[in-house]
Amino acid sequence: MKKTINTLLFCFLAMAPIISYSAPEIYLFLGGNSAESSWKELNNKNINGAQIIYRWRKLEPKKGHYNFEAIEQDLKFLSKYNKKLFIQIQDRTFSPKAIPVPKYLLTEEYDGGIVRQYSRSNGKEIGEGWVAKQWNPKVRERFQALLIALGKNFDGIITGINLPETAIDISQKLINPKFCGTYFLATLENMSVLKKAFNKSFAVQYVNFFPCNWNNDQGYMSRLFSFAIEKKIGLGNPDTVPFRKGQMENSYPFFNKNKDLLSITSFAVQEPDYNYINPKTKKKFTIAELYDFLSQYIMADIIFWNTQQPEFSEKVLPFLNNRASQ
Repeated sequence: MKKTINTLLFCFLAMAPIISYSAPEIYLFLGGNSAESSWKELNNKNINGAQIIYRWRKLEPKKGHYNFEAIEQDLKFLSKYNKKLFIQIQDRTFSPKAIPVPKYLLTEEYDGGIVRQYSRSNGKEIGEGWVAKQWNPKVRERFQALLIALGKNFDGIITGINLPETAIDISQKLINPKFCGTYFLATLENMSVLKKAFNKSFAVQYVNFFPCNWNNDQGYMSRLFSFAIEKKIGLGNPDTVPFRKGQMENSYPFFNKNKDLLSITSFAVQEPDYNYINPKTKKKFTIAELYDFLSQYIMADIIFWNTQQPEFSEKVLPFLNNRASQ
């Protein structure tokens, strides 16, 4: 009987399609720092490349006039050492003094171009940064012009490009169903333009939360994932917090459900992620726990790993080196 079962199992496996998954590539998240300034961390055979943030304001100093020198320098440096470049175009900031958009957008023609982001404490809103008004058609048109210009210069040359997270922390006075619907459709439109501009390099949208949408009650998550799969647009997330309730009621389950369908999945491990508590162990997540979550539950193709010290040198590098030797 056992022999018969084994024979049938062998025949079944022989007829079934073979699906193989490779380990995620590891990129270092360098924020806005240059690749050359972080060469000490990059100079490791287990590191595939760097993800670097470029702020819209720096890339377009004047309307329609672009300055891509920083990207070109990073690309040249990394290419010399056979490392890859993944760029993130930033239209938002998390500091009150940091303006993310070009000066010409801060005018009445573009309704000021930006709106303040807040953190909330004891019912009070505290200004902590700014975000471009992507829901304004004129602002969005200028952002899309930037994406098109980037594509003409770097499609097929850089490994990939991602747009920042979908979450926005603006005043609750601005949040209403009409606004949320407009913001969601603006996100899809930007994704579509990004994909057309970058048909050879990976085009990725970070998705974590949407205003007005919780546990997909407005259908934003399911619609965005379906759109990304249909258009072959990659998706990612700016944070790794395994099985946290907020994440599990928003984008994480959709990554898991669609892990075999997405063209590419890229996740970041950011500074705060080192300090979150594992609900199972009641201790901080280990590097192995973060990696296992991304490689197994999310099935990430790329991990953008933060270089915060001392965690990176004392924990991340030893883990990556040990994993590679196994």
